[in-house]
Amino acid sequence: MSKLTDVPKRLLIGRALPSDKLGETLLPKRIALPVFASDPLSSVAYAPGEVLLILSLAGASAYHFSPWIALAVVVLMATVVTSYRQTVHAYPNGGGTYEVAKANLGPRAGRTVASALLVDYVLTVAVSVSAGIENLGSAVPFVVENKTLCALIAIALLSVMNLRGVRESGTLFAVPTYVFVAGVFLMLIWGAVRGLVLGESMSAPTAAFEIRPEHPGLAGFALVFLLLRAFSSGCAALTGVEAISNGVPGFRRPKSRNAATTLAMMGLLAATMFCGIIALARETGVRMAEYPARDLYDNGVPVGPDYVQQPVISQVAAAVFGDGTFLFVLLAVATALVLFLAANTAFNGFPLLGSILARDAYLPRQLHTRGDRLAFSNGIILLAGAAALLVVVYGADSTRLIQLYIVGVFVSFTLSQIGMVRHWNKELPTEEDPRRRLHIHRVRAINAFGAVLTCVVLIVVLVTKFSHGAWVAVLGMVLFYAVMTSIRAHYDNVAEEIAAPADDRGDEALRPSRMHSIVLVSKLHRPTLRALAYAKLMRADSLEALTINVDAEDTRALREEWERRGIEVPLKIIDSPYREITRPVIEYVKRLRKEHPRDVVSVIIPEYVVGHWFEHLLHNQSALRLKGRLHFTPGVMVTSVPYQLESSEAARHRARRRANWSAPGDVRRGPVEKKGLAAGRREGDRRP
Repeated sequence: MSKLTDVPKRLLIGRALPSDKLGETLLPKRIALPVFASDPLSSVAYAPGEVLLILSLAGASAYHFSPWIALAVVVLMATVVTSYRQTVHAYPNGGGTYEVAKANLGPRAGRTVASALLVDYVLTVAVSVSAGIENLGSAVPFVVENKTLCALIAIALLSVMNLRGVRESGTLFAVPTYVFVAGVFLMLIWGAVRGLVLGESMSAPTAAFEIRPEHPGLAGFALVFLLLRAFSSGCAALTGVEAISNGVPGFRRPKSRNAATTLAMMGLLAATMFCGIIALARETGVRMAEYPARDLYDNGVPVGPDYVQQPVISQVAAAVFGDGTFLFVLLAVATALVLFLAANTAFNGFPLLGSILARDAYLPRQLHTRGDRLAFSNGIILLAGAAALLVVVYGADSTRLIQLYIVGVFVSFTLSQIGMVRHWNKELPTEEDPRRRLHIHRVRAINAFGAVLTCVVLIVVLVTKFSHGAWVAVLGMVLFYAVMTSIRAHYDNVAEEIAAPADDRGDEALRPSRMHSIVLVSKLHRPTLRALAYAKLMRADSLEALTINVDAEDTRALREEWERRGIEVPLKIIDSPYREITRPVIEYVKRLRKEHPRDVVSVIIPEYVVGHWFEHLLHNQSALRLKGRLHFTPGVMVTSVPYQLESSEAARHRARRRANWSAPGDVRRGPVEKKGLAAGRREGDRRP
């Protein structure tokens, strides 16, 4: 089986890396920016559209509120980025928000933050990929017509790239991210030149459309509620900000400084692009509607179900560059790619956070293990599966998926800022340096302001989005919290149960009085003789062979052969009128345990070792069933005595002839020198 899977595995994810190569996978700032910040950078492709979609409920006249909503989002982004810059300096070992909450607010707050982040990472992949499919569909109709299938293929490709390693995937993903950022800034600059310097008029493809408002003439509390809902949708631009603080160990040294610099670069770029697109959308007359077929009118007629609503960034690019021009197509492709790659933020954050949670026994310990390429492979696969499930359930519809979004983000933001305030409160009484105390007062004020602001936004998001789908995200957080609590309780119970006794007398109490060995026999052949020889070496207090009488003629032949050979081990025969094998053995072993509760029963099973995968289906099935049942019987030890058939030897020799073959153990040990390997082969061939 290893031979069958090794070649395609190496083709997909590359050659295995030894542990001492981990330092080579650390990221410089130019690669860390697209790896950890592609989500907030790419969110400017859909966050402005979400703002306009909500404002359109009151008609196009409500669009004049969009600059103020953009300003509020930027203020919030600046506050969060500044706060997280303090976090990466205070907690440089990774874990970010989770570590802050756990250390300063307790384990429950830590689990709450972790559950919120895990849900958010899953939604990041689903939303980013779905939005990328929709943007790519503006140029390729087949993609938008088969959204779900294309989204699943994109998730699979992203998974494979991340399984190849963080550095390799980051280098590949850097180019589309920088092309997207450059394309957006070129669009903003050229749009400003055309509008402000040349005085030209720019019109989006939907500028002539009219919007039929669902709630015309809103005022008072209803208008405030609508603006708050639009603001909460625009806060999607903040998703992924925390990924850098969670991934500080992935940076090159000095880790904290590089992470803080990357955070500042990300915040500046994202805020500028978000505000610029909102401004150009208003200037070019972009029209959006939550239900375009019904609410958008062209010359007084609804556009109908055949109309495909293009994202805001595509409409602005068509107005600035011209529909179908080279720059328009380039930006459309770059936008689609960067939206796909925005999921890479989650593919780096989720496995790393999962590893930290597994270390703390809140998730299965397999998530703490690095794969062949030094990436947390199990976490990557788990994330891809969860995101694929969401994409299928919601039909890769970013508008529906985004309603589930950002609840988890602001839960983690709020608890993180409260935790940082507690952190500075602990440090302040012990600090005597006046300059350092002044710095603590300043950063504590920043974190306190951030905590209040993000808490307010969290309340707004819950109120405005709960009935529109956010309840699913809340339910997901509750489930993650419950699962993590249960897993931790299980690990704690197991650790307590298997803990070594405090003194040596505990070992005496656990030591069995006698050992009774049983060799299971079906026929008298070489594997049976080897198992009997091994059992004699164990020097048990009593030894017997056990066979189940399923066929009377075969059993009689076995007994005659046993007596003819004069085997000293007594042969016990148990009748099985219903031709069962497993149950009679289990009942016999349990009876021995009941008669002698302080004795240990050792069951020895001869097994074949075969060389072909299909041979596993033909042998050892009874042994597997027996072992599975006996493992649940207290006081019983099961030992397999292997007997290598010729096919296993042939398989071993065939594998040795493969120049690039590596044994399963070599994957962990790293590459072996050719010269030493060849010498080892010659020495092994000389052995009998």
